[in-house]
Amino acid sequence: MLTDERKNRIIELLKKENIVKSQTLVQLLNASESTIRRDLKELEEDGLLKRVHGGARINQNLSLEFSVTEKKLINVVQKKVIAELAVAQINENDIIFLDAGTTTIEMIPLIPNKNIRVVTNAPKHATMLAEMGIPTMILGGDIKLSTNAVLGTSAIQQLKQLRLNKAFIGINAIDSNYGFTTPDIEEALVKRTAFECSEEVFVVADHTKFNKAAFCKVANIESAVILTDELSKDLKEDFKNTIIKETTTHDLHAHS
Repeated sequence: MLTDERKNRIIELLKKENIVKSQTLVQLLNASESTIRRDLKELEEDGLLKRVHGGARINQNLSLEFSVTEKKLINVVQKKVIAELAVAQINENDIIFLDAGTTTIEMIPLIPNKNIRVVTNAPKHATMLAEMGIPTMILGGDIKLSTNAVLGTSAIQQLKQLRLNKAFIGINAIDSNYGFTTPDIEEALVKRTAFECSEEVFVVADHTKFNKAAFCKVANIESAVILTDELSKDLKEDFKNTIIKETTTHDLHAHS
């Protein structure tokens, strides 16, 4: 395997897992320990990762956000089970906000044949909902090409006129002190408005989003119920005062 190819594989793995052991890389890439150490050193010098004892972690850039295409490839199984948990929160006659995102879009095929109405800031979400015959309002504004989310003043002003039973919000980072954060200020403003307009808010996020902070704050940690996959004991301890609903290991295995 060529050096550049090996380095790309390392970065792809870190994007998915956030942290990886050197020994895991040795086995996966069929390379020597010295080769992996050299690769990690050079990638750290390029600002792409941070070496830690026994391995490396992704270099957390507060303004970094993966494109929707990249996000689709990360934690696919976890997103599906979180989507199932989210749909279980929807009741007959609810008016809900469905945020743009690769987890919220997994909810759409699972939405039961209930008399609900959906407001969304995602054109693709709106198309899928309309094809299912679900009454849908799409917010107007500018489309952010990397995430396919409708943003801007028009979207916010529209949303402010509405009262919603529930909002399902995707998020980039969750921290017990900094709350819910995202890299883009325009996205943060739309998400924050959805928080303010909804009786109940559910943040859908897998375990890799915890103990992280991004550039722009959306809301305090106590402002929403977090729907996630199964958390480690350490994460449960870190967020013991937060309202969290988890999927189970059995659920994950059922989708693998």
